[in-house]
Amino acid sequence: MEKFIAAVDQGTTSTRFILFDHRGEIVGAEQKEHRQIFPKSGWVEHDPVEIWSNTQHVIRTALARAGIKGSELAAIGVTNQRETTVVWDKHTGQPYFNAVVWQCTRTDEICRDLITHYGQEAFESKTGLPVATYFSGPKLRWILDHVPEAERAGRKGDALFGTVDTWLVWWLTGGPQGGVHVTDVTNASRTMLMDLDALEWEESILRVLNIPRPMLPRIVASSDKNIWGYTTKDGPLKHPVPVCAALGDQQAALVGQTCFEKGEAKNTYGTGCFLLMNTGSVRVRSRHGLITTLGYRIDSQDPVYCLEGSVAVAGALVQWLRDNLGIITKAPEVEELARTVEDNGGIYFVPAFSGLFAPYWRADARGVIAGLTRFVNKGHMARAVLEASAFQTKDIVESMNQDSGVALRSLKVDGGMVTNELLMQFQADLLNVPVIRPKITETTALGAAYAAGLAVGFWPDLESLRRNWTMDRTWLPAMPQEERGNKYGEWKKAVERTFNWVDRH
Repeated sequence: MEKFIAAVDQGTTSTRFILFDHRGEIVGAEQKEHRQIFPKSGWVEHDPVEIWSNTQHVIRTALARAGIKGSELAAIGVTNQRETTVVWDKHTGQPYFNAVVWQCTRTDEICRDLITHYGQEAFESKTGLPVATYFSGPKLRWILDHVPEAERAGRKGDALFGTVDTWLVWWLTGGPQGGVHVTDVTNASRTMLMDLDALEWEESILRVLNIPRPMLPRIVASSDKNIWGYTTKDGPLKHPVPVCAALGDQQAALVGQTCFEKGEAKNTYGTGCFLLMNTGSVRVRSRHGLITTLGYRIDSQDPVYCLEGSVAVAGALVQWLRDNLGIITKAPEVEELARTVEDNGGIYFVPAFSGLFAPYWRADARGVIAGLTRFVNKGHMARAVLEASAFQTKDIVESMNQDSGVALRSLKVDGGMVTNELLMQFQADLLNVPVIRPKITETTALGAAYAAGLAVGFWPDLESLRRNWTMDRTWLPAMPQEERGNKYGEWKKAVERTFNWVDRH
């Protein structure tokens, strides 16, 4: 009987379940969106119960439509929106609070206090991360501060913390009836609580943030031959399938793009935009506003590190154009509208809706449209919306080139926005390097599937994964150097206009 590998891809706006064969090709899939909850300006939440319910739905539906049974799956991997923080009762599975999403800025005061009292160095030297609202540790502290029941349960050992990978693996392997409480090294590296060298929770930071140690999951490899647990017969797979792999979504895309060599890089254009460069088994410390993070760890092998540049708003800006302004009715219409004009009409859209991430790290920034004149129409607006993702990527590449000492020679791309050919051409023009799209663009789910398949021998080694990777299209740069320099200079001026909008008292 032919076997398949499955991946749960739990993203910021939706959950997908995708089935792959030995060639890494998709044989079944289902997707379902979940609510975005905005209690206050800059605050973002999800309902963890809704996410688990949607996960069960997409698993059942994808299997049924593909005509595949749970017994035909060799293993299952999980990939997830990172940093999003959940705290729940280990006896009932009931969350104490909504999930606090990676985009949420409610921990700004906590982060400022940490910097004031301890400085950035105390955290960055251990974790590779700047103190920022982006990461999970301060989000966990906020929940414990504002939900007394969660604080009490945490002290008693009755509450569990996890990012979304941990939440889903716990439920897939039984939930309150023996669910496994683990997180992989890539997700742990996004909490601001893990020592990047030891790959263990850093006790001194736990003390600073006053986080009870029993709440934290066990840190495991991204692809683990020591299977963590099995899906349950009363769960959506109705069969004991090994659960043995997890990767944060951007690291999963790195694996899915087979960026296994030092210096290889990929950029994912999703809700946010995330560029990762493999730096090998050596941790490279950024001096130009990037994050040092775990790329992946295969079983007991040495971990692989990355430099990462994170952009908070990419595809989310197209959503905003659709949902908040009603300028388009469907996301793909943005390219059609942008093609009605020859350029951006002199406007630049910096989408600092919840501050700016890499390389600026400015929580005080807010969104700006700069350069408006009476000439500008909605076509120019659509074009500026698309170009914002490319400009933010350019900011990161500039920093990455300086940190790594190696100039980027090409960029592998994936994510929902890479079907937008206008954006891909502009990205190649702006970076002055080829932009390469693979045949299978669902690289996040594919990376999680690869990690699960490696753990159970479905694929024997990394070389077998490389053989699966095939190119779909390459965009070559065609913009004159002077034009490139002028546009980027105007973008930088627009970015400066976003600073200091939120007063810090």
